[in-house]
Amino acid sequence: WTAHKKNGAEEILATVVKTTSDSDLLEKAIETNATHGLQLSQADKRDMARRIYNSTPDKDRNEKKKQLEKILSVSERTIREWLGRIDKDAKDARNKRIFDLWLACNTQQEIAETVGVAEGTLKETFVGFGNLADSNKTDQAAATHATDFDLPIYNIWKQQTKTEGASHFGNSEVRWLDNLLYLYTKPFDVVLDPFAGGGSTIDICKKRFRRYLASDRKPVVEREKEIRQHDLKDGPLKPPQWKDVKLVYLDPPYWIQAQGQYSNDADDLGNQSLEVFTGNLSKIIGDYAKKLSDAHIALIIQPTQWKAPERQFTDHIGDMLRAVKLPVEMRYSVPYESQQCTAQMVDWAKENKRCLVLTREIIVWRIA
Repeated sequence: WTAHKKNGAEEILATVVKTTSDSDLLEKAIETNATHGLQLSQADKRDMARRIYNSTPDKDRNEKKKQLEKILSVSERTIREWLGRIDKDAKDARNKRIFDLWLACNTQQEIAETVGVAEGTLKETFVGFGNLADSNKTDQAAATHATDFDLPIYNIWKQQTKTEGASHFGNSEVRWLDNLLYLYTKPFDVVLDPFAGGGSTIDICKKRFRRYLASDRKPVVEREKEIRQHDLKDGPLKPPQWKDVKLVYLDPPYWIQAQGQYSNDADDLGNQSLEVFTGNLSKIIGDYAKKLSDAHIALIIQPTQWKAPERQFTDHIGDMLRAVKLPVEMRYSVPYESQQCTAQMVDWAKENKRCLVLTREIIVWRIA
C-alpha cells in the first residue's frame, strides 16, 4: 500500500481469495509471505503452527502436519516437537471422554460415533478398560469408599432428612444407594437403574467408578442426554453384556403415593390398581432375574397408608416377598428420622388410634 502511494498509483490490482476460517486465512498469509514478505522466525512459525493445528479437527490432523511442514519449510521432526503437547492433551481429553462414555455403558459403536473416531481406533483403549479390574485403578477406586464413607454395620440406615439437592419427586437417597454399591458391587461393575428419576444413581456411580445404565419412561429434561428413554413394559433395557451387571437398583413409584406425579398415563405404576401395580412390579423383578447371574436386585419402597383407600396400611414389601420367588439376601430399614407427617395426619392418627407410617425398606434378592 505504501509502495503504491509512493509511486502515485491511483489503482491497485487486487486478488480476492476466499477463506473458510481464521485458520485458513492464516495459512494463506503464511504461503504468501513465504514469497513476497520477510522470512518468519522459528518462534513465529511455531506459534502459527500451533494456532492452525489447535483449530484442526482430529481426523484431519495428520494431513495438516504434512501441510504445515510444506508451507513453513520445516522438518517433520520439528513439527512433531512443536505439536507434541497439543497431541498429548487432545489424546488425554479424548480418552477421558471415551472412559466417561464407557462408564455410561455405551457400546463401542456409540462411542466411536460420539467421539468421532473409527471403531478400530478404540480397540486398544477398550482392552485397557477391560483390564482395569486387574490394575491399581481398582484399588484407587475402592479406596474412595474408605475416605468419605461410613461403613454400614447394621441393617438400619437412619437418615435425618433428605439429602440436599434431591428435589426431584422420585430421586433416590444417595447414601442408601452408596451403601448398596459398597456391599454388592466392585469398581467397574455395571449397575442398572430403570427408574432413574433425577439421576442420583449416575452421580454416585461416577464417584465410585461403577459403570451404569440409567433409564426412565420419561427422563427429566435436565438429564435427558444421560438418562435413556425406555419403558419397562417392553422388557429390560439391554446392557452391553449381562454378565457385567452386578446390581439392579429399583426405586419405582410407590403406587398411588406417586399418582399423577410423573404422568397421567395408564402405564405409569403410580396410576394403576394395587393388583396391577403388584403384578407389574414383580414381573419387572422376574424379568431381570432371568437375565442375571452372580448378581443382586435391590428394591426400595415405602408402605402406602395416607393415600390408600380408607387409609389402609398397604405393605408393598410383603406383597413382593409373596410374589417374587427368589432368595432374600437382606432387608434394610431406611427411615427418615425427621417428621414426615402434616398436622392433619397427626390429628387423624390421634382421633382414630392409628399409627402413621414413617418406615421404608430395601429388600435385596440374590441371583446365583
